[in-house]
Amino acid sequence: MPLHEALAFRLAHAHARDAVYSTLDLPRLTAGLTALALPVQPVRSRAATREQYLQRPDYGRQLARESRQLQDTAAPEAADVALILADGLSATAVNEHALPLLHELLPKLRQAGFRLAPVVLAEQARVALSDEIGELLGARLALMLIGERPGLSAPHSLGAYLTYAPRPGRTDEARNCVSNIRPEGLPYAAAADKLFYLVQESLRRQLSGVALKDEMGLLGEGMSDNE
Repeated sequence: MPLHEALAFRLAHAHARDAVYSTLDLPRLTAGLTALALPVQPVRSRAATREQYLQRPDYGRQLARESRQLQDTAAPEAADVALILADGLSATAVNEHALPLLHELLPKLRQAGFRLAPVVLAEQARVALSDEIGELLGARLALMLIGERPGLSAPHSLGAYLTYAPRPGRTDEARNCVSNIRPEGLPYAAAADKLFYLVQESLRRQLSGVALKDEMGLLGEGMSDNE
């Protein structure tokens, strides 16, 4: 292998490893969310350390006992959408891309009149943690923005997972995923359009996952929901 390729591989591997061990920039994210007029609630999963998080995926799917006070912040009237920002396997992705994406998405959600629960910042989190969070907040739908597993060419890719009627025990077929959100992949504006469409359709049809198809292009060509 040529030296420059060997060095490039080692550098890419180092970036991926750094991403896995990166942490959420809580002060910056909190300040950014506050500027968007969003209340913020930090939580942690049962995984006490990053090593435990990597070795025990099940711990990352359950809230720590001290974080279950989320139910105390739930509004009297059920929220439509619970937004969750989670480190996942690349907190770097959340630090870089979550706020720019929300700048595009929030105006759409607000203009549509959707009620938002307090935004949750979740550390040592897996995707399924959104089920417990969404249920505790009494939200109709959970939308988690989470750092994806880093690849050698993309250590900071953001994923978005949408689940209707979140509750513990939900499995992957109940979710919709929009992945590779970043300027070099799926741009923020396009990702916001896709997510807004999915949120609207999920709440209207009262479902998500394999039963909810992305028909944005088809609808734009004049096809009805039943075609």
